[in-house]
Amino acid sequence: MNLEEYKGVFIFAQQVDNELNSISFELLGKGKDLAADLGAEVTAVLLGSGVKGLADELAVYGADRVILVDDPQLADYRTEPYSHGLAAVINEFKPEILLVGATAIGRDLAPRVSARVATGLTADCTVLEIGDFKEKEKQLLMTRPAFGGNTIATIACPDNRPQMATVRPGVMQKNERKEGAKANLVEFNPGFTPDHKYVEILEVVKTPGEEVDIMDAKFLVSGGRGVGSLEGFALLDDLAEALGGSVSASRAVVDAGWKPKDLQVGQTGKTVRPNVYIAAGISGAIQHLAGMEESDIIIAINKDETAPIFDVADYGVVGDLTKILPLLTKRIQAEKAGKR
Repeated sequence: MNLEEYKGVFIFAQQVDNELNSISFELLGKGKDLAADLGAEVTAVLLGSGVKGLADELAVYGADRVILVDDPQLADYRTEPYSHGLAAVINEFKPEILLVGATAIGRDLAPRVSARVATGLTADCTVLEIGDFKEKEKQLLMTRPAFGGNTIATIACPDNRPQMATVRPGVMQKNERKEGAKANLVEFNPGFTPDHKYVEILEVVKTPGEEVDIMDAKFLVSGGRGVGSLEGFALLDDLAEALGGSVSASRAVVDAGWKPKDLQVGQTGKTVRPNVYIAAGISGAIQHLAGMEESDIIIAINKDETAPIFDVADYGVVGDLTKILPLLTKRIQAEKAGKR
């Protein structure tokens, strides 16, 4: 493998039903930082059917170029055609770095593509930067939690290209929109020949959801085992409503069946960056901290004054959440009523 042939930072622009996933914009933000250190450009790879109209939106968020693979076989996500399409783009355009979102689609796609192009893959990265690795300069250093979050590993891939990583949604920051930007569009189609690996989608059943994605919430009231029961979350619901925010939960709560998985914050849940994160009855295990420690303001409420959550909190209250939360809710409601 001639490493000198591989140039540029590529990101996989995930779309479903002709709508770009926000992870695409987050990857573009990080991609621009990495590309600046390398003196390179950022390319978004867009796969789908009838998705050409999404290219300019990628340019608005920082893509210098968009490679479009548009084919009816890509109308819905299926492992085989998407793997073939993305691997073909890599073989043709030879990126130095490829970033993929660690979504359900990305977790399925990335390892298959890395195997096809004979390179490594570092999953669930929390930090990506350009640095030196042994005697080799300007390598992608990929940092991720390991051993259940008890240690941090930094991994490099010096001898193969592209250097591939998946990144959890919510970890990286989007760029500011550059309104009016137009995509430098390159259309490429390697051709798709269905075979026995092409599954047939008989029906797509979508479950309507009324819950706001906690990753988009500005105010989060998050409950842990200390809430005590599903019924105890009524106090958190009231506070979240007063704040105009949402309720989230720790893994212990989800494992107990009190709240659904899509409300879980942490290493095995979602990464959130709200303006205010209120942690009620959460001890602060490192796996949970990995999902919320970048919040602007962290407020911890816990009976145990030695709980690790207080180490990352901006404000801490030692006490009974069943007494503290109603008082806080009433105060916020009173403040809002006084401004009307």
